[in-house]
Amino acid sequence: MQEQNFKKHVQLVPGFHVLTFAVILAAFLIAVILLIHRGFSHETVFYFLITIALGLLFYYTRQFGTGNQDRIIRAEENFRCFRLTGKPLDTRLTRSQIIGLRFAPDEEFSELAQRAVTENLTQKDIKAAVSKWRADHHRI
Repeated sequence: MQEQNFKKHVQLVPGFHVLTFAVILAAFLIAVILLIHRGFSHETVFYFLITIALGLLFYYTRQFGTGNQDRIIRAEENFRCFRLTGKPLDTRLTRSQIIGLRFAPDEEFSELAQRAVTENLTQKDIKAAVSKWRADHHRI
């Protein structure tokens, strides 16, 4: 696997993010063109609705997957915090901050979690502050 760091940790799946999106977009454009040229018939409205449904499916497939992973990450990081400090995560940490903290190694975790709360660091700020990156190759 390719080494992860702040600049190279976003995972892009070309078949999903590029190809599938391009096919759905092309189908949508064709459906709109058909609606314009042929008018509102059962067939053209059906094509249009199908492309809208595919677009929504594309969007929500990603949202549901990442939402579920966010819950898992929150549980994992809460357990890691408890294991390292004997206390659960600070309740003032946001979901986004907790997700950013998953890249911090154990040695940096506690200090960075405290900084995230006191300095109101964003997920991007937290990731940039990590000096020894802890890779996550399982993120959807």
